[in-house]
Amino acid sequence: MSGVTRHFVLAAGGTGGHLIPAFALAQELIGRGHHVALITDERGAAIPGKPEALTTHVLPAGRITKNPLSWIKGLSKILEGRRMALRLFESFGPSAVIGFGGYPALPALLAATSAKIPSVIHEQNAVLGRVNRLLASRVQAIAIAYPEVERLSQNHEDKVRLVGNPVRPEVLALRDRPFPPLTEEGLLRVLITGGSQGARVLSEVVPDGLAMLPPALRSRLQVTQQCRVEDLEAVRARYAGHDIPAELGTYFEDMASRLADAHLFIGRAGASTIAELTAVGRPAILIPLAIATDDHQAANTREMVKSGGARAIRQEKFTGKELAKQIQVMAQHPETLANAAHAAWNCGRPNAARDLADLVESFGRPPLMDVIRMGSSETQASGLEALARDVAQ
Repeated sequence: MSGVTRHFVLAAGGTGGHLIPAFALAQELIGRGHHVALITDERGAAIPGKPEALTTHVLPAGRITKNPLSWIKGLSKILEGRRMALRLFESFGPSAVIGFGGYPALPALLAATSAKIPSVIHEQNAVLGRVNRLLASRVQAIAIAYPEVERLSQNHEDKVRLVGNPVRPEVLALRDRPFPPLTEEGLLRVLITGGSQGARVLSEVVPDGLAMLPPALRSRLQVTQQCRVEDLEAVRARYAGHDIPAELGTYFEDMASRLADAHLFIGRAGASTIAELTAVGRPAILIPLAIATDDHQAANTREMVKSGGARAIRQEKFTGKELAKQIQVMAQHPETLANAAHAAWNCGRPNAARDLADLVESFGRPPLMDVIRMGSSETQASGLEALARDVAQ
C-alpha cells in the first residue's frame, strides 16, 4: 500500500524531545506522497523545524497529576480535546494516528481508539513515558528507540518494534564523514550544550573542570559552549581567567556543523541528543538531568556507555575534579577518542525515520475509512475516570 496516497495524523507533546522525531516522520511520510497533519499544544506549535507541508492543529490537553483535585479539570480538557480530534478525523480521514508522548498526544490517541482508527506510539526515551504507558494496551504497535526500555510491560512484547530515534537530515548527513583528525599536539575541540535553555550546572562546573586538566592537554582546548543568557558573561569571565579559548552563545544555528567538528561532547542525555551523537559518532561525557521523570535520562545513557562511546556522571557527583578525571581517561591518546567515537557510531540507528514510516504504513488502513463510531458520553466519561487513576500512578 506504500504507493497509495493516504492521510496520517501525528500527535506530540509540546517539547522538542517529542516533536523532533514527529517532524522527521512527517518529512518521510510527505516524501512518500502522503498527507500529514500534526496535533499538539500551543508550545508545540511554536517549536522550530516543522516541515512546510505539515498542517498543525492546536487542541486542548489536560494534565493529570497524582492529586485527585486535578482530575476534574484535566479530564474536562481531555474530553474537549478528544471531541475536537474526532471532528478533525471526520474531515481528514486518517489511515492511522501516531503518538509521540506527552499529554497533548493523549486526546488524539483516545479519539483514534474510539473511532477504531489504527494507532502507533513512539517512545523516544529508555523509560516508557506516562502517556505512552497509558496507551500501550490500546495501540497496534509500540516503536522504541533503545533495545531495553523500562516500564514496558511484557504483555505488550508482541507489539514492540525497535526503530530508533529519527534525527534531523542535516545531522544524519554527517554519518559517513570520518571523525575529525586528531593528533597528540592538535586542537581538541569540545562542544558543551545543555538542551534548548542551557544547563546552569554545566556553566558552573565545566570551565573549572577543563582548567584542572594537565597543562599539555589544557593548552590544546578549543571550546564551544551553549549557556543561558543570564550566565553568559560569568562563564566568559571564567574561561578568560583560565586562559582557555571559548566561543559562547545562547543558541547556535549551525549546531550540526559544530557537532561535525567536535572531538568530544559534554552535556545532558536527552533522547534527541543521544540520537544525534550516535548518528554522527561522537564520544561524550553525559550528565543526566537529575529531575527527569522516572530518571529517564540516566536510562538513555545505558547503551552508549556500555558500548564505550560515552561516560556518564550523575549530577550529584559532577564536579570539576571528576570531569577532568573522565576527560583524561577519554582523551589521553588520540586513538582513545577515535575508538569511543566508533563505539558511539555503532549505537546509531540512521534508518529510524524510514523504519518508523514503514511501520506506520503497515498499520495504516486504506484511505476509505469506516464511519467514526462514538460511544455514549457516559461510557466515555467513566472510561476516562479509570484512565485518570491509571496515569496518576
